[in-house]
Amino acid sequence: MKQGAFDLAGLVNRRILVMLPLGFVSGLPLALTSGTLQAWLTVEGVDLKTIGIFTLVGLPYTLKFLWAPVMDRVVPPWLGRRRGWMVVTQLCVAVGLALMAVTNPKLHPGWLAAYALLVAFLAASLDIVFDAYRTDTLHPHERGLGAAVWVNGYRIALLASGAGALALADYIGWQMTYLAMAAVMVAGVIFVLVSPDPTFVANAPKSLKEAVGAPLAEFFGRPHAVGFLAVIVLYKLGDAFASALQTAFLIGGLGFSATEVGTVKGLGVFATLLGAFVGGLLMTRSGLVRSLLIFGVLQAISNLGFVALAAAGKNSAALTAVIVIENVTGGMGTAAFVALVMSLCDPRYTATQFALLSSLEALGRVFAGRPSADVVTLVGWTQFFVLTVVVALPGLWAVWRVRRFLEPEQRTVVRTPLTESAASPVSERL
Repeated sequence: MKQGAFDLAGLVNRRILVMLPLGFVSGLPLALTSGTLQAWLTVEGVDLKTIGIFTLVGLPYTLKFLWAPVMDRVVPPWLGRRRGWMVVTQLCVAVGLALMAVTNPKLHPGWLAAYALLVAFLAASLDIVFDAYRTDTLHPHERGLGAAVWVNGYRIALLASGAGALALADYIGWQMTYLAMAAVMVAGVIFVLVSPDPTFVANAPKSLKEAVGAPLAEFFGRPHAVGFLAVIVLYKLGDAFASALQTAFLIGGLGFSATEVGTVKGLGVFATLLGAFVGGLLMTRSGLVRSLLIFGVLQAISNLGFVALAAAGKNSAALTAVIVIENVTGGMGTAAFVALVMSLCDPRYTATQFALLSSLEALGRVFAGRPSADVVTLVGWTQFFVLTVVVALPGLWAVWRVRRFLEPEQRTVVRTPLTESAASPVSERL
């Protein structure tokens, strides 16, 4: 499909459509090992210190690149390297959730923590293989829209396992709620079974040593690898700083109530879904580089809304407008960023390279909190949000510097001459 014209009918195919339920399955376990689990522990009267220890359960999500090479190297004896692992990890997550369901938090908090950690590890593994499958399945011109559909499925799952699970627990109890979520994970295997085979198939690495070393050697062997890494690390950095203390700003800085902030942030989730979908559609017309630049500029400008909000003070209408705009533009930027990461992965090592690149991007979100607090203390909220716009500029500059080398990465996922281990397209199954 040529850039410059929408061909929505041509994009509505099995590869795109399956991204929504697979994204949902991928996102479902996250809240069940974080926010929803904390709510369960609180309701059961578990002490705050113990609840604080439970926050470490999410650590596997930040370390998943460590075992991603195993999922590139080992091929299950059914459904191939990607779909086979999807079935295995998905069923194992369901078992882990069932184990959590039958464990009493007050009597056996240690066992519950162990099971939650197991679920987080398996869910992170599920993310690894789902990311690899998405990258190996979507055609280059489908990546923006496919990523948007995936993000929407993931966010809907967060609502279902977050707010939905909390509401459900009031009616059927925590044990039955977690068992119901486990049943949903099992049912989700159906979507794996009906999903198409990857479009680009590559032989697995011949050894674990190759699975670990070859992805790094291949990536850093590219002429502009450092520039690509700069884009990965810097592109969402302005957003990371703007969101790091956003809730503290709205409640502590402006005086909004927690209920008001929670309600507007709930609306922001739907704004993110809209932004991701619109961004994915626009990418089919504009291409990867132009979308990264335009959406990146919009992301940066949207941070100025918080500058205006700081000047306006406590104003509910302004709060709603700022949050909606910030989430729409953030969703657009996320769709473009995910498409970028997919375009940079070699099909032989998709799981490992995607996990590494996404982990690098996450560094900004993980470490932005403390520096943000220091800056706010020094210059105040208004100047802080102005500075978040400045922080976003290096990411745009990095995209501009390597722009000529990103579009070829998007048009083809094979960057080395075809060999017995290089990727080759398989027939479409629509």
